[in-house]
Amino acid sequence: MDLSLVPRPAGSCSIGKNFAFEAGHRLPGLPPQHKCSRQHGHSYEVEVVLTAPSLEGPGFVTDFGALAPFKRFLDSELDHRNLHEVLPFEPTSERLAQFLAGWFIQNLQSTIPGHLVAVLVRETGSSWARFDVEGP
Repeated sequence: MDLSLVPRPAGSCSIGKNFAFEAGHRLPGLPPQHKCSRQHGHSYEVEVVLTAPSLEGPGFVTDFGALAPFKRFLDSELDHRNLHEVLPFEPTSERLAQFLAGWFIQNLQSTIPGHLVAVLVRETGSSWARFDVEGP
């Protein structure tokens, strides 16, 4: 079979990269009897999803190595911290996903060819929140 005859359909490609950090928090806006109102911690997993209408270089949406500044930010500002002490909002997974999307767009988006589509924050293996970025 001549593999060069296999068509490449129109569309876009997306990539995802996972990052991890450890942090504690509490949600004081909850009733005192709610377990999340008390100090507790998570092994957070954060996934960024990027897309591009065409591929760059050897065939990348974005070189995964170009996402290293995001990992450095997580490590320097959030890892092994009390999130309710360092973030300017009550640190739910939903708000954290939105905040991380904002940081990514402000600090990294203009330096890479792909466009951020979503940020997913996972507190546990069975629960997550996803923030979907609107527009290009």
